[in-house]
Amino acid sequence: MKTYFKSAMYVGLLAIALFFSACQSDSDDDGVIDNDTTLAANSATAKLIEQTASNDGSFDNIVDGSSCFDIRFPYTVSINEIEITINSEKDLRFIEQLFDAVDGDDDILDIIFPITVILADYSEVTLNGIDDLRELAAQCVEGGDDDDIECIDFVYPITLFTFDTNSQQTGSITVDSDRELRRFFAGLGPNDLIGIDFPIAFELYDGTKVTVDSYTELADAIERVKNACDEDDDDDYNDDDFTKERLDKLLVECPWWIEGIWRGNLDFISDYEQNLIQFNEDGSVTIQHAGTSFSGTWETKITDWRVALTLEFENLVDLNLEWFVYEIEEGKIKLFKDGANRIILESACDYEEESCTDEDIVNNLSECRWIVANAEQGNFLSVLTLDFSNMNIHVYNPNETVVDEGNWEVDNGVLFFNDLSMELANYIGEWVVTDCSSERFEIKRGDEVLVLERVCD
Repeated sequence: MKTYFKSAMYVGLLAIALFFSACQSDSDDDGVIDNDTTLAANSATAKLIEQTASNDGSFDNIVDGSSCFDIRFPYTVSINEIEITINSEKDLRFIEQLFDAVDGDDDILDIIFPITVILADYSEVTLNGIDDLRELAAQCVEGGDDDDIECIDFVYPITLFTFDTNSQQTGSITVDSDRELRRFFAGLGPNDLIGIDFPIAFELYDGTKVTVDSYTELADAIERVKNACDEDDDDDYNDDDFTKERLDKLLVECPWWIEGIWRGNLDFISDYEQNLIQFNEDGSVTIQHAGTSFSGTWETKITDWRVALTLEFENLVDLNLEWFVYEIEEGKIKLFKDGANRIILESACDYEEESCTDEDIVNNLSECRWIVANAEQGNFLSVLTLDFSNMNIHVYNPNETVVDEGNWEVDNGVLFFNDLSMELANYIGEWVVTDCSSERFEIKRGDEVLVLERVCD
């Protein structure tokens, strides 16, 4: 009896053990994922997920100058004393248009505080003044070296699981946006475990779709392309997207006027105004400058994710630089380098070289009065006006007093200034006409160049 009872007891205990084992197995099927399908919240792969889902604050850099946060709509700014309410990302284009209306650096934008900014993890902070904004912006890493990854995006929805320290599933959530995914991660502790319901999909910067079935594939997909595109994380808000091919086609399509040029923030337009540049398909370029034609080379390429135009002239160092293309708009190309160097080119498709016979010179100079347009401010020439009518020269000061007089003649494109004895006595002699039109003349004597522009009442 004792033997029988002992055997029966062992059989019963075995049955109970098998029963609980079966129950635990069912529970494992429902709530436990092994180590290959769980992910630690502090793992490198989890960090990549967070960076890919982080808020990209670069779209409003024109306002706040920072890529690691953006300002929550709506808010108000003052531009050159004009107040504008910004209700959406679309309104930022209006700010850009206002800036573009002035080609210099005189734009003044003031943010009306307080404002609320949205950080990389989509948390929000209220800023009460410009000092708060500058302090926060100083913590950001600009130029595309910040943590957020923008060359690849998750395709939603995505289902995630949470687990306790015993790897028992404790819950699940479906997220539909970067914001929801990033806030999910923000609520995790460093030792928490999560799971992802694979497969999930990505969309790359070029529109390509990628599907992954594991954490290894997920990490590899992000790593391979995280630096493959221009994140545009800089304060150069106006570097519009266009191709090298488009620029090449535009440059050779027509000649171009130099409308503006700055080197080291110094304005050189008086030296280059109305200089005509002709880009040729063979890579050569010519410019009409100070009555002389200069030849050089040009080349475009992609560098630092931007389209660059390299100009090289032997004797025009002001133009010699690798220029980044700042903007292409109707009839205009804007170039820059390091902020302090800029060129504005204006299309000269309608340009037709005017006839410049001796008769043309006489007819044009005899109309209205003329100023010396390239005289530096403060130079005595800058305040004088000249009347060439009836082949005479009358020189007037700002009080309309005649301060010199003489006469002139022309022979084979050469002007002769005669009998000047006072203000313009040093300008007697021969001047070669290097460029002429009804509105503008360039005349040259040795290395000296005078640019005459017509002024009519």
